[in-house]
Amino acid sequence: MSFPHFALTRRRLIAAAACGALVLAAAPAMADKAGSGSVSVMELMAPNALPDIVEGDANAPVTIVEYASMTCSHCAAFHHEVYPTLKKNYIDTGKVKFILREFPLDPLATAAFMLAREMGDKRDAVVDLLFAQQKNWAFVDKPLDGLATVLKQAGLGQEKFETVLKDQDLYKKVTDVRARAADKFGVNSTPTFFVNGEKYTGEITVADIDKIIAAKTPAK
Repeated sequence: MSFPHFALTRRRLIAAAACGALVLAAAPAMADKAGSGSVSVMELMAPNALPDIVEGDANAPVTIVEYASMTCSHCAAFHHEVYPTLKKNYIDTGKVKFILREFPLDPLATAAFMLAREMGDKRDAVVDLLFAQQKNWAFVDKPLDGLATVLKQAGLGQEKFETVLKDQDLYKKVTDVRARAADKFGVNSTPTFFVNGEKYTGEITVADIDKIIAAKTPAK
C-alpha cells in the first residue's frame, strides 16, 4: 500500500520517531521549570489552515493548546496518563478549554492526522484511539496497513482511507499548521503546550497540570 507523500518504511519511521524522542528526552521535566516564554494569545488563537476542535467551555478562563505528533510516544503517554484527569477535573467542569493541533514529526504522523480530520468533530476521539493503539500501527513493519486496521474500529473503511491519503489539499493544510507553529511560536518538538500563551515543552504530569492551571486561574 503506497500513496503520494507517504513512502514509508519501518526503518525510516523509527529513525524519525527516535529523533523526536531524543529532543524531548533532553528537555528537563516540566515540574522542575517555569514556562519557557510566552506568545501573543490573540495570535495563537488566530485562524489556522485547519479549524480548531475545542474541548470544553469556549469561555473557560484557561486555554491549553497542545502541539502533538501522532507517532510521538511522549504525546501518547500524555493522552493516556494525564489527559483523562485534565478532562475530568478541568475541561468538563468549565475551567479549561483544550485544543490539540497537528505537529507531525514524520510522514506517518501526517497521514494519521489527515485520517483523523476526516472524522470531523470526532477527530479528537480518533486521536485518542490512535494514541491508545500507537504500538499497533506506528512501529510495525507495515505502518499504513496497521493504521488502516485501527481506523476500521472508528468506522473508516478502506476506500475512504485511500481517498483521504491522496487528498493533497488536506495534506497541505496539516503541514501548514505545523509550519505556522514552528515559524510563529517556535515549536520544534512534541508535545509542546501553551497555557494562556505561556509555553511549556516536554513531558507533563498531573501534578504539573494542577500547579500551572492554579497559577493561571483568576482568584475569586
